[in-house]
Amino acid sequence: MRIDFIICPARIAEKLEAKHSVTCREARQVLLSQPRIRFAEKGYTEGEDVYAAFGQTFGGRYLAVFFIYKPTAKTAVIISARDMSERERKAYGSK
Repeated sequence: MRIDFIICPARIAEKLEAKHSVTCREARQVLLSQPRIRFAEKGYTEGEDVYAAFGQTFGGRYLAVFFIYKPTAKTAVIISARDMSERERKAYGSK
């Protein structure tokens, strides 16, 4: 999957900060750092599915970033991000 553009809508940025203490900058860093990406669920729009990216920020924080992938524009639209659970961190480190 190739991602050329990353979008983080303002309302999502506010939610990430308030609910998960994650900045859009950190979420973007995960997407830029060759994360492990897995399919999460079918999207509402045909061909635009939801994916989860597991990776580290440049500062070393382990995050799970959820995004909608728009394949025609090679764009990721961030919809959520949070710290990885202990189980996710173990799985991330073992591959």
